[in-house]
Amino acid sequence: MGRISEAPFKVSAQCHRVNVSDGHLAAVRIRLTREPELDEVCDAFRSFTSLPQKLGLHTALANPLIVRDEPDRPQPRLDRDAGNGMATTIGRIMRDRVMGYRFIALSHNAIRGAAGAAILNAELLVATGRLPNILR
Repeated sequence: MGRISEAPFKVSAQCHRVNVSDGHLAAVRIRLTREPELDEVCDAFRSFTSLPQKLGLHTALANPLIVRDEPDRPQPRLDRDAGNGMATTIGRIMRDRVMGYRFIALSHNAIRGAAGAAILNAELLVATGRLPNILR
């Protein structure tokens, strides 16, 4: 008693309190099936595409994820409008003692999170035949 001892387990934690008008920050920790190198993780984010890119949808960015290498990015006021607000900016990618890797992701809450996402989803529904194209 009366002394502080280290816990017998590893702890990794982050807390973010961001008071901005637009932009959501997420602190993410991931455990992968293998331990890739940091550059492999960054390259996977940089080269990510999905069905909207494969279909060439109008509002789908060619590169929906933007990786920032600066130690203090992303930041809502500086990065929320990336890709006209439709990109997700990822940064502070580093090894995590508990899960393997951690990073910060930022998206514009009104453009990518609501309005832009609704338009992109509608384009995807039309392109995949799940919603008839009413403009024909």
